Amino acid sequence: MAIESRKQDEFFDELEIMPAEVREKYLNQRLSETVHHAYRHAPIVREIFDKAGVSPTQIRTTKDLEKLPIIRKTDLIELQRINPPYGGFITIPTEDIDRVFISPGPLYEPIQTEAIKWFTKSFWAAGFRKGDVVINTFTYHMSPAGILFHEALRDCGATAIPMGTGNTEIQIQTMYHLKVTGFVGTPTFLMTIIKRAEEMGYDFRQNFTLRRAWFTGEILTASLRKTLEDDYLIATAQAYAVTEPGGAIAYECHQKSGMHLMDEYIVEIVDPGTGKQLGPNQIGEIVVTPIHNKGWGLIRFGTGDMSSYITEPCPCGRTANRLVAIVGRTGDAIKVRGMFVVAKQAEQAVLSFEPISRFQIVVGRRGQRDEMTLKIELKDEAIDREKLADDLNNRFQNLCRVKIDKIKFVDKGSIPEEHQKIVDERTWE
Repeated sequence: MAIESRKQDEFFDELEIMPAEVREKYLNQRLSETVHHAYRHAPIVREIFDKAGVSPTQIRTTKDLEKLPIIRKTDLIELQRINPPYGGFITIPTEDIDRVFISPGPLYEPIQTEAIKWFTKSFWAAGFRKGDVVINTFTYHMSPAGILFHEALRDCGATAIPMGTGNTEIQIQTMYHLKVTGFVGTPTFLMTIIKRAEEMGYDFRQNFTLRRAWFTGEILTASLRKTLEDDYLIATAQAYAVTEPGGAIAYECHQKSGMHLMDEYIVEIVDPGTGKQLGPNQIGEIVVTPIHNKGWGLIRFGTGDMSSYITEPCPCGRTANRLVAIVGRTGDAIKVRGMFVVAKQAEQAVLSFEPISRFQIVVGRRGQRDEMTLKIELKDEAIDREKLADDLNNRFQNLCRVKIDKIKFVDKGSIPEEHQKIVDERTWE
């Protein structure tokens, strides 16, 4: 649905500039179609509706979604465990599934789409065009991020380099030799690359051609954005993405005054305790219903992220409501360096080691990087701590896909019997 002239190169499609009343009608129609299709073809969706005493005909508007329960990541993991592989949410024959992504859990996420042009508008709004050479530092295996971002960059006309994570010096070498103009990844990894390049003797601003960066996976702080834009002349843009419902949900334009909601999703801001929808400027949990992925009958997915939205018109001309910022987490999962760490999953990894009696994860912030410390109480103090730490870190990283920065053995009784499994002590400046 690309606009013929791209509206002076600003907008990717007509959905971005729909009048409010047209958008409401469009979203309600797509929601109704999605709900009816999911109810007919996804057994667990039918069960959820019937248990709530709700008929698909009763879901005609976004407000009607309040009649249904919220489905969370932990629910998906458990439902897929009971009824593998998709937990009853699949709505098409399995042989018609285009691709399947895997999140920690494990959680299998089928995507049925021949193109992902809805995703492209986020990169288009950030200024990526033909002629850009872009390194994509998100992983290309299992997780949807790498390949989805790659395809979206190509749809903008940009040349995409599938770098993946890590290998800082190879990233630097590639950026220098190929005259890379764009970066896709997390803001802290870009700063890691820049600082390492400077340690190697480069003048990053003079020796490199990086001019724009697109971020997701972690918060872009005001201070870090200022450093990147003022000190290194890199235009920055960020997006809000969640893997389970299918990817990017909101994205920034050049105004950088909130993230425009995608019209491929129904997005609610709700009271996480009641599931009731909240109004503009009220902070609540982001709840998402994808209306673009015909094969995945996920209705009212609770992201666990807290935010608010505004309805004021944006000077850029896009007309969708905007998320203001991600201000925190609810529930038992927390995002560390772009990946969710789920308390139940962490418990599975840590307590699989018999010598460990109790644990607690503390997430802090050192400089511009998330830092995760694992506190452990032992049943037997005579255990080989170094070996246990190595084995535990490997097990944790394999299961949760995030590396522990520090394992701290504490005295018995240091961790209260009733305690949070994960404590977030991060502050954002």
